[in-house]
Amino acid sequence: MNPGSKLGLLILLGAIACNNEAKQQPASGSASQISIANIKLLDLNGHVVDFSEYKDKTVFINFWATWCKPCREEMPSIQKAMEILKNENIQFLFPSEESNHEIEVFRAAHEYNFNFVRVESLAELNIMGLPTTFIFNPDGKLVFSEMGYRKWDDKINIDLIQSFSDPK
Repeated sequence: MNPGSKLGLLILLGAIACNNEAKQQPASGSASQISIANIKLLDLNGHVVDFSEYKDKTVFINFWATWCKPCREEMPSIQKAMEILKNENIQFLFPSEESNHEIEVFRAAHEYNFNFVRVESLAELNIMGLPTTFIFNPDGKLVFSEMGYRKWDDKINIDLIQSFSDPK
């Protein structure tokens, strides 16, 4: 790929990742075939995250990186959304592909009450940009997949998260 094409691709990915429009984005395409059982996460002590612990819960997974500006910009809104939804049956997880050390340094520098975990390979999950958010319903089905920034504490987005945990 020539340098001009690379630059164009970076600008396009940046524009997509910085999109902050509130919209419902059901999982589709290759993302809809991702199962919660296919996601391998490790806690920062190296233990595998056991998704059976979250049976009958909505699971909100926000893939991020310390170097990702849109990721860092949306974190305060996720923290507020977590506070708003604290009495709901929702588990929030924050996987990064970075080292434990990088994640721990970030955690020490910020006051987020997040469950930071590691993911070995974003590419295996077809994640092409950050932040990317997956939401699994209480049955473990991927019901939402979106790449890019979102203001998660807006009412429309709180309602969106809750809509996946409400019994149908």
